[in-house]
Amino acid sequence: MHAPSLIRSTLAALAAGSILVAPALAQNDRTLTVYTYDSFTAEWGPGPQVEEAFEAQCACDLEFVSVADGVALLNRLRLEGGRTDADIVLGLDTNLMAEARESGFFAPHGIDMPETAIPGGWDDEMFVPFDFGYFAVVYDTETIDEPYASMEAFLNSEDASKIAIQDPRTSTPGLGLLLWLKKLYGEEAPAAYEKLADRVLTVTPGWSEAYNLFTNGEVPMVLSYTTSPAVHILLDETERYQAMAFEEGHYMQIEVAALTSQAADNELAGDFLQFMTGEAFQQIIPQTNWMLPAFMPVDAIDPVFGEMVDPDEALLFDPETVSENRKAWTDQWLEAFSR
Repeated sequence: MHAPSLIRSTLAALAAGSILVAPALAQNDRTLTVYTYDSFTAEWGPGPQVEEAFEAQCACDLEFVSVADGVALLNRLRLEGGRTDADIVLGLDTNLMAEARESGFFAPHGIDMPETAIPGGWDDEMFVPFDFGYFAVVYDTETIDEPYASMEAFLNSEDASKIAIQDPRTSTPGLGLLLWLKKLYGEEAPAAYEKLADRVLTVTPGWSEAYNLFTNGEVPMVLSYTTSPAVHILLDETERYQAMAFEEGHYMQIEVAALTSQAADNELAGDFLQFMTGEAFQQIIPQTNWMLPAFMPVDAIDPVFGEMVDPDEALLFDPETVSENRKAWTDQWLEAFSR
């Protein structure tokens, strides 16, 4: 998820709940409100281009309301209950889908879904994917000479180098790391959490704060995505930052959007979800959200993305398993990090 390295902008610190409002169209009073995460709406994120492209075809006003991260989106909906202003929520992922479905806040999308580029395909009547990627340990080659070849080597190394990670209670990448370790180690995961805790310099609320620390040189490793190096190659013209390829596989994140129950009769909401699956939206994603588009093959985007780490195995829990176990697994994580 996500945005270009917050190297280049202080905009990443958008306050939770801040609103990015499109200029109102004087000749049309149709409005679509989309809740998403702050890096999506940032100046360098997909939001501005998505807004321009959709408004050009809808004769409407697209308004984004942003919060810190995907987990925060679901938390905000819970706080609002049935009184949300959102027509669309964009930025949840598969790890939150079951909880989101059970909340009763969402309705079936009813759109025609084109063929997806997501490994394993996609079939869901409520959630529409818009991008996907893989979590990775991203490192500074000027500080770390040899990347680890496996999660096992990373956890058990006596190297004193530290990593910045995100809190699984507030961050989708943070939750992704927890699930990655749980997928690899099963019942032995708490021991893996303890080993990880010894390697962590800090745990941040969201991805932006952790990546800022990394690119500012305050920590040599950060939990991010296999596609994160593309930011630096294409925008900064440097290969300094690279993702480690772990032989056990990498945990996959699929980001989704959904129609809220209150927007079920809003024609614009369905139009936006259909637009999201098309080329006009999908071609914006790679070089603004720095993820892989859900409905375009990798060979149809900039060749640099084909050079990124391509995991031998895509690791993923089904949404129901995550929903059933998330609290217990998070409690295990917190206990390990409190020791």
